[in-house]
Amino acid sequence: MHANSGNVFMVVAPSGAGKSSLVRALLQQDTSILLSVSCTTRAPRPGEEDGREYRFVAVDDFKRMRDDQALLEWAEVHGNFYGTPRDRIDAATREGRDVLLEIDWQGARQVKQRFPGAIGIFILPPSIEELEARLKARGQDEPQVIARRLMAAGGEIAHAPECEYVIINQEFSVALSELTQIVSAARLRFSSQAARHAPLFAQLGIPAAH
Repeated sequence: MHANSGNVFMVVAPSGAGKSSLVRALLQQDTSILLSVSCTTRAPRPGEEDGREYRFVAVDDFKRMRDDQALLEWAEVHGNFYGTPRDRIDAATREGRDVLLEIDWQGARQVKQRFPGAIGIFILPPSIEELEARLKARGQDEPQVIARRLMAAGGEIAHAPECEYVIINQEFSVALSELTQIVSAARLRFSSQAARHAPLFAQLGIPAAH
């Protein structure tokens, strides 16, 4: 298998845009995609499990991983640290597996430096009003936290042009279908197909892309 023949997908969105629900539905549909589990110093929310949504770590442990270059990217968001352990991603892409990262724009920018071919997908809400309604409906955050997230959303959305694709999550089923189409199209790119089907390409005399 060609080195790093798997795709790296980065799903970016402000809080409340529906990123986690879309990613969860995609992974149920396509079990071959590996979800990169980030580590965070924030406390678990109700219903979250260590190692599933996040690896919940102490601040000292996080800083040790950061200093040891064990994180592909890291950022401080809303007063908490978030980061992506790099070992599983390197191993998976070498094996030809696709990896998906739920990530913020700062992290996506750092990942691009390590994986220039990483595919950014930005999830937009249909309106700021709808974003506020969804944050309130989650019932997980205090009013002042919701206000802070809404203020931050504008700055986050300004980075949508850094992604290759944009999905407007108005109707969930449509947004999920669009996310699935992006994954399918990426797998059909010349570089992906050449890596996955190297013997066939060699037999047909197709030169490697430059």
